Amino acid sequence: MRIAVLMAVAGWGLLTTANARGQAQDSPAPSAQTTPASADKNPNAEQVTAVPNRPTFASTAETVKPGVFEIEYGFEAAKGHQNINGLLKWGAVKNLELWFLHNPIARDAGVGGLGDCGAGLKYKFFAQARKRPTLGILYIATLPTASHGLGGGAMAHLAQILASKDFGKHHFDINEGVQFVGRPDRAGFDRRYFTALAYSLLIKGKWGYTGEIAGYSRQNATTGATMTLLNAATYNMTPRLVLDAGAYFAAYGQLPRFTVFAGVTYTVANLYHLGSRQRSSKK
Repeated sequence: MRIAVLMAVAGWGLLTTANARGQAQDSPAPSAQTTPASADKNPNAEQVTAVPNRPTFASTAETVKPGVFEIEYGFEAAKGHQNINGLLKWGAVKNLELWFLHNPIARDAGVGGLGDCGAGLKYKFFAQARKRPTLGILYIATLPTASHGLGGGAMAHLAQILASKDFGKHHFDINEGVQFVGRPDRAGFDRRYFTALAYSLLIKGKWGYTGEIAGYSRQNATTGATMTLLNAATYNMTPRLVLDAGAYFAAYGQLPRFTVFAGVTYTVANLYHLGSRQRSSKK
C-alpha cells in the first residue's frame, strides 16, 4: 500500500509540474502513443486513428471514435513464463468503449493452456483542455477460464480512474485503481491497489519511446506487493497501425526479473460507416 501511495503522489506531481510548463500550448501535438486532440476536433471525420493501450500496464483515458473496432495483440516471454494476450475494443457510443480481453495461450512453469478472459468498459468523462487532463474510468471483470494451474482460479473485479495529458510531443497516463480478487479455495475477495505512471514521447518521424513504473499493493499473506519498470519503442506504421517492442523489469515482488514483449495495435474499421455503405450499395 505504501508503494502505491508513493507512486501516486509522484505521478500527480509530475503531471501538475508538466501542466504548469505546458499551459501556453493551445494545440498539443500528437504523442507517441495516441492522437486524442485531432480525434476530438472532428468526430465525424472518416479518418480513424489507433488509440493504443499497449505497451504499458496503464490504460489511456482516451477512447476510440463511435463505431470503431480496434484490436491489440502481443506476446511476452520470460524465464518460466510466456503468453499471447489480446484486447478487442469497440466504440459503442461517444466516449464509451466495450472491452473483451483474453489470453489464448499461456504457459507457466512448464504448464501450458488457455489463460483467463475478461470483459469490461471504459468511459471518458471529458477531453483534455489547457488546464486539465482527459479523465475517464475503467472496469474489468476477469473470468476464471484458464486451464488448471494457470490464471487466478476465481473471479476478479478491477476499477480504475484514468488521467491522460499531452504536452507537445510528451504524453502522460496515470492510473489509480483497486482490484478485488476472488479466493479459489474459499468465499470472499482479497483487495489490492494498482498504481501506474506511463510516459511516451514522439522521438522522430514515426518512432516513439514509452516508459512506465507500475505496481500492485500487497494482496494477502502469500501474495505480496509488486513493482515493474518498463521501457519500449513504438513505431506508427500508419495512423491505424502501431507496433511496439520492449521489456519490463521486476523491481520488487515475486515476478520474473526480466520479461520481453512485442505487439501491435490495429484499427480494423468503423463498423457504423461500414454498415451505412453496405446499405447504400443495396439501394
